[in-house]
Amino acid sequence: MSPTAPEGPRKYLVTGGAGYVGSVVAAHLLEAGHQVTVLDDLSTGHRAGIPAGAEFIEGRIQDAARWLDPTYDGVLHFAAFSQVGESVVNPEKYWVNNVGGTTALLAAMREAGVRTLVFSSTAATYGEPATTPITEDAATAPTNPYGASKLAVDHMISGECAAHGLAAVSLRYFNVAGAHRAADGTGYGERHEPETHLIPLILQVAQGRREAISVFGDDYPTPDGTCVRDYIHVADLAEAHLLALAAARAGEHLICNLGNGNGFSVREVIETVRKVTGHPIPEVAAARRGGDPAVLVASAALAQERLGWRPSRADLAGIVADAWEFARGREAE
Repeated sequence: MSPTAPEGPRKYLVTGGAGYVGSVVAAHLLEAGHQVTVLDDLSTGHRAGIPAGAEFIEGRIQDAARWLDPTYDGVLHFAAFSQVGESVVNPEKYWVNNVGGTTALLAAMREAGVRTLVFSSTAATYGEPATTPITEDAATAPTNPYGASKLAVDHMISGECAAHGLAAVSLRYFNVAGAHRAADGTGYGERHEPETHLIPLILQVAQGRREAISVFGDDYPTPDGTCVRDYIHVADLAEAHLLALAAARAGEHLICNLGNGNGFSVREVIETVRKVTGHPIPEVAAARRGGDPAVLVASAALAQERLGWRPSRADLAGIVADAWEFARGREAE
């Protein structure tokens, strides 16, 4: 029998809950009737992303022991630096925050007796895969300190589960996109500065904030020569996190990939944005970026089996439309 999202009300700590994915998960938890505390230092998160109804603590995960107590039923952990390029030139920042911060968080959970964790991992832990779609038994060989820091945390969690009975689920995914509109009409979407993700970058062209979109390589062994990536709607992703809470079992570290199971090329994404927005999107040809595999698509078969999760918003046009609505709403802020 597939798990169902935990029935409320329960109390959860959401670290990094002022960021893109964390804010949407926090909103989904609140909509499900749970009590939510967001812990975020706002170094990359935004106050505007904290859902109404959530308690907010401005602080670092390194200090989680100050606030975590036995009244919490679990932790959903999103607090991490995630810029691949930055991690290459400033790796120590990623080890200190992503690994050191999680070490402190796990210790705080152990001390408080909070025994359920859902971790926002990444498919970057796999590096350049030998085959696609990527399954959980693929070799882990991250190509940058960001992916390596997330893999190190996954190893830490495995040890915590085996030694101390933690119930944990790590969710690995690539490209999160789209936006979520809560029941109260509030929108939650991407607010990254600087922005590095393809869909919001193309939308910036549609908004007149950027002259053109760069296409890094058009000679890959794909149908149109551009890279193919797996895009997952942020609301589908949030639902997987709630299901993961129900699937967590004491002493087990379950690792699941999340994805649509198919990919879209850079040119397909650009053309979809043109259709959704009605704006011409000029392209600029650019050289390949080092380390960009031709195809990155994740298999979600295990998530379907263990979590009972299936993406219901896999249509690229729908993903883009939701992101476009959020982007236009931000213009009025």
